[in-house]
Amino acid sequence: MTDPRPSLPVMDLAHLSAMTGGDTALGIEVIEIFQHQAQLWSRLLDPRLPAQEWSDAAHTLKGASLGIGALKLAAACERAEKAGRSDNPPTGAHAAVLLGDVKDALGEALEAAARAAHGLASSGRTNAS
Repeated sequence: MTDPRPSLPVMDLAHLSAMTGGDTALGIEVIEIFQHQAQLWSRLLDPRLPAQEWSDAAHTLKGASLGIGALKLAAACERAEKAGRSDNPPTGAHAAVLLGDVKDALGEALEAAARAAHGLASSGRTNAS
């Protein structure tokens, strides 16, 4: 079985546009919410913490990432969330690898989100409904 992760986009701008109805100002706002959520919850992506804490953080980041189309991050968060909520959650190196994947994807998503927000702000267009 092939690994589906490489085919997932870091950020799907069409998804963001669909989620915001093409409204530039709303797109920027959603990205800012994502950035804020990332700042708050990334602190809990620590394999030394109880699995419940880092799996809750992964769950919240998954929802925030789906809002902007950060699909690669959402997939990494889902893997960590499921593992952390399993009957036998990973510890040590296994937890560190799972959360390292989330952190790597989060860094990529934050960079892509910043570029997208800049692009939206530079376009100067809003779609008033």
